[in-house]
Amino acid sequence: MTLSEDLKFIDSGELDEETSNFPVVFGITFTPKITGIVVGILGIAGAIFIVLNLVMPAWESFQQQQSKQNELQGQINQKKIDIQQIDKVKQEQAQAKQQQNQVLALFANEKTLDTLLIDLNRLIEASNGKLPFNAVKAKLRKFTPAASKPEPITDNSLGPGVNGKLKRASVSIEIIGTYEQTQSIIRNIERLQPLLIVKDYQSSLAPEPISATSEKDKVVRRIGPEPISTSFQLQALIPLSPEEAAQLAAKADPNKK
Repeated sequence: MTLSEDLKFIDSGELDEETSNFPVVFGITFTPKITGIVVGILGIAGAIFIVLNLVMPAWESFQQQQSKQNELQGQINQKKIDIQQIDKVKQEQAQAKQQQNQVLALFANEKTLDTLLIDLNRLIEASNGKLPFNAVKAKLRKFTPAASKPEPITDNSLGPGVNGKLKRASVSIEIIGTYEQTQSIIRNIERLQPLLIVKDYQSSLAPEPISATSEKDKVVRRIGPEPISTSFQLQALIPLSPEEAAQLAAKADPNKK
């Protein structure tokens, strides 16, 4: 045997001895290289397992909580918008109520009817101004309130939109004065605060005596234009109260509840 053959024998024996030191499973010898590959595969499999069983459920839970948080935030934002809208509606209601009060102030009421006679006398006296003693002076000859209480308007006389919302009180009036005085009185009546309507206007000559008696019982000839007698009906429009409107509606439609 040569030296080279002896070396080969030794090397082959040593290799077999080293290989026999590694564990063998199912005929596979787990050398360091194979063991590293197996450990790497197990690490990848473990990572996949962790991702599937731990990370993904946690991520899904996070997504659900995020969606829930976004939904709650949306509800909060909507409630803020609703609160702003409520404040806006309240402001609009207050403004509408103020405008309603301003409109209602244009109409008559029970108090204005009570003072109507005083207002007319004041207007008539104002039309006379500072006239001389022997000038024609305007005066109120007749003031006759309607015998009945104010009646609701249901006859379309002021338009269908007014039916069941206003009631009307009438007063018959007759005044005597010159044309200019009568015209001034009518204009001033239209300028009164409550809404008044002049109807059935009639005028005719009403000659006054051509003379008058002064403080010294002397006859003084009347000067200026002849007076006219003017009669008309003055109608005051009064808003119905909610109770009156409800009663009128129930009377108009008894079957309505």
